[in-house]
Amino acid sequence: PEFTKMEIRVGKITKVWHHPSADKLFCEEIDVGEATGPREIASGLRDCYSLEEMQDRLVLVVCNLKAAKIVDFMSNGMVLAAKSEDGKAELITHPEGSSIGERVFIEGLEGEPYTSSQTKKKKTWTTVAVDLKTDDKGIATWQGKTIQTSAGPCQAASLANAPI
Repeated sequence: PEFTKMEIRVGKITKVWHHPSADKLFCEEIDVGEATGPREIASGLRDCYSLEEMQDRLVLVVCNLKAAKIVDFMSNGMVLAAKSEDGKAELITHPEGSSIGERVFIEGLEGEPYTSSQTKKKKTWTTVAVDLKTDDKGIATWQGKTIQTSAGPCQAASLANAPI
C-alpha cells in the first residue's frame, strides 16, 4: 500500500524560531531519532501557534521528502497538521508513550519506505496525502484506517473530519 512507502516518524521540536522574511513560517529543528541529529524543517503554522507552544512539542514528521528551499530556508521534511475549512490548523500528535524516531503505522499494512528520490519521482506523497484526514473523533486516518504508534492512535486536538 502507498502509505507504507512514506516514512512518517515521531519527532520533538528542540528549537523553533520565526522565519526572518516570511510572516507565516516557523523554522524548526526537530529530533526524529537520527544519528545525524535534528532536521531543519519549515512549517506555515505561525497563525495557529506561538513560539512557546511549538517549543519542545511532539509532532509527526514526513521524513522521506526531498529537501526543498522554502523562502531561502532549506526544509528537510514536513510536520503533519489537520486543517479546517476556515483555515484553523492543528498539529497531529501521538499518544504519550510514543518514542522519538518511532515510525507510525496502520495495522495490517507492511512495507519499507521509499527513498526521498523514489517518493518524488513516483509522486507518492501526493497520492498518499489525498486520503489523509481526521475522523469524527479527530483521529488521524488514511483511507479510513487509523494511523498509530506502538502507544496508540495519532490525532488532532479538536479538528474532526478535516484533511491533513
